[in-house]
Amino acid sequence: MAGERINSPPSATTGYGVLASEVTESTETEARPLTHINTAQVNMATATTTTTIQRNPKDSLKSTWRLDPNKDGWTMAHHLFGFMDIHQSLLDVPVPVHQKSEPVPYLPNWQMNAFVLFWGAMPLLAHHAFHSLSGGRDVHIVFAYAYYALAMVAFAVHELRMLRRLGHRYGYLDGDKHGRDGVPDATVQKVADSLLLAVLFRPAVLILLAYRADRAPASINLYWLPLQAAAYPIVTDFWFYWYHRLMHEVPLLWKFHRTHHLTKHPNALLTIFADTEQEVFDIAVIPALAILTMKLIGLELDFYALWMCHMYVWFTELLGHSGLRVHLQAASPISGLLVYLGMELALEDHDLHHRTGWKGSHNYGKQSRVWDKLFGTCTERIECKENNVNYDDIASFPLF
Repeated sequence: MAGERINSPPSATTGYGVLASEVTESTETEARPLTHINTAQVNMATATTTTTIQRNPKDSLKSTWRLDPNKDGWTMAHHLFGFMDIHQSLLDVPVPVHQKSEPVPYLPNWQMNAFVLFWGAMPLLAHHAFHSLSGGRDVHIVFAYAYYALAMVAFAVHELRMLRRLGHRYGYLDGDKHGRDGVPDATVQKVADSLLLAVLFRPAVLILLAYRADRAPASINLYWLPLQAAAYPIVTDFWFYWYHRLMHEVPLLWKFHRTHHLTKHPNALLTIFADTEQEVFDIAVIPALAILTMKLIGLELDFYALWMCHMYVWFTELLGHSGLRVHLQAASPISGLLVYLGMELALEDHDLHHRTGWKGSHNYGKQSRVWDKLFGTCTERIECKENNVNYDDIASFPLF
């Protein structure tokens, strides 16, 4: 029973859950007629035994630290979430709860494309302005890294705030059974570290593999960009799909993935929360493999095209762990084609992977369902199945 979740009534503000592995388990052995055994054996056969399952305290998803008015024991990591204003919910604002049979609103793909393109292009436009106003001055690789790392932080912070706003407006998947898991009391520091590592090392990979100081943002090939932005997430997902699937299906590798699956109802802050080995692959190895693969297939990316492509990936990673109760497809220039082929990734797909997946699982892709479809690992949607989506109820993803 370790890891099984007891569904408590969903909380509109915190979504705290109780894990069965955190409670004491009692089992009673059935007494049967026995012959040719001694009294001690009979007593053992009929006794009621109580067993306490020992659980690593760091596996607990209990999340109450935000409720402490005195902030006793808070560290810099605790304060960071408040300072950045990226909590997954507001404690004094209710979250709507919907039954699974209630129609789900639809969020058109163009809105998410607009968000990615607008906020992804802002750092490039500012870089271009500097380059022009400075008389064509090159930006040293160290300064470029610092600048684009800050830009990735700004993008993520803004998206997290928008996701919180949408959560309070539309509610969450499986909300009639369980609220969203918060940042656990036991691992606040680890969650903060995982996010910091992502925004520090992801830009480093992009810079090291593609940045050239003598090229300005105006050098980006806008004609090729739509194809590159469509292909890069799918190529990224190929590598992610197989490494992700192997961690589920190869017993020796599950230990590197189990921490990420402690949450059955994740929020976007838990996107990178994982064992160290998985964090290294998610943050650095998979992006590097995708960049090299794009080069091998003739779609080599300069830094600025790579930046825009990666903003699509980064956006979808955070969105896919939000659990929002809206029907949408991962942002892509070819979302219509993917829908036609039945290869689009809906937000519910990765949510179901967390909720029902364990060692043998489904929905391994995190950017599309291309590889799940080709290799037969898709699963049925529940709330976002076609006959439960109200396409006349249009949701909105705000730019600001």
